[in-house]
Amino acid sequence: MAKKEAKAPVEGAAGSKSKLKLIILGVVALMLAVGLSVGATWYFLSRGDKAAEPTQEEAAATPDKQPAVYQDLAPAFVVNFNQNGRQRYMQVSVSLMARDKAQLDALKVHMPVLRNKLVMLFSGQSFDNLATPVGKEMLRQQATATVQELATQETGAMTVEQVLFTNFVLQ
Repeated sequence: MAKKEAKAPVEGAAGSKSKLKLIILGVVALMLAVGLSVGATWYFLSRGDKAAEPTQEEAAATPDKQPAVYQDLAPAFVVNFNQNGRQRYMQVSVSLMARDKAQLDALKVHMPVLRNKLVMLFSGQSFDNLATPVGKEMLRQQATATVQELATQETGAMTVEQVLFTNFVLQ
């Protein structure tokens, strides 16, 4: 019985030493994680300030842009398609984005020609192509090119930066 009692305190001491080592390792790991976190935060915050400020070369290369001016083309364009013997329709609401209000006002005089060109462009499309996101984006880019070409011919300036579809319905 005495032997059993003598061994019990030794096992308890060994168990408490391993628990102490485990606690020390846990504290060291926690301190290391906190240190790395603080260091990484400091590094990225100091780096982010430098990345956000444009260099002198970048500031000189990019001129200040004027705010965007939008012109809605109302009413919306409605185009019909004949697909596999069925009548299909497309309704598109279009907005023009420009940077110069005076040039956009000069283009308003030519709105009937512009609307005609867009109707012809829209009606010449394939219904299957327009059902995909890529087809819609291609149509938007073609509309932008058409409007820019007309604006250059009629006003002498490109005027319109982008043509935007604000509503696009296929039925």
